[in-house]
Amino acid sequence: MADLIGADLATRTLPLAGFHGGSGAATLSAAAPATRLSLRAKPDAVSALSLALGLSLPMKAKSSASAHGRHALWLGPDEWLIIDENGADLMTAVASSGVLHSATDISHRNTAVIVKGPGAEVAVNGGCPQDLSLAVFPVGACSRTVLGKAEVVLFRTAEDTFRVECWRSFSPYVSGLLSEAAEDAGN
Repeated sequence: MADLIGADLATRTLPLAGFHGGSGAATLSAAAPATRLSLRAKPDAVSALSLALGLSLPMKAKSSASAHGRHALWLGPDEWLIIDENGADLMTAVASSGVLHSATDISHRNTAVIVKGPGAEVAVNGGCPQDLSLAVFPVGACSRTVLGKAEVVLFRTAEDTFRVECWRSFSPYVSGLLSEAAEDAGN
């Protein structure tokens, strides 16, 4: 099954293929293909799901966990976005947990823009009302929020890098808004 997932990622038409932009202060690029899972579970299932996924599901608001190219982002008290940059079969992984949960593969629905550079925070704040200062939104922080008129999941992967997850259908709008904000961040 993992070979089928990998083949699917290799042949999938990516909505942001070839996209890049920004300025000297903040560069933008399309994130590499990834598998994604929307996961919901009650607290008593978290340890078994964590074991099946190979990382501890975070239990605190705005927190994440990462291991070997796999990220678990806390979106709510019983909800996570799992992103695997290696093309793993996340559905099979969580099915092996043996506990009650709800999982939906959203790999085809989502895409992401990487915003990187000393002006990344300013560029993202061009459309996002959240305080993204390191003191409030440190490395590893994540949240479901808005960027302009689009709902996104924002994940700070380094002091100067954000991963902006959005629905494929919103990717032209999100990438365009971020491109304009990145140009302004360079001024």
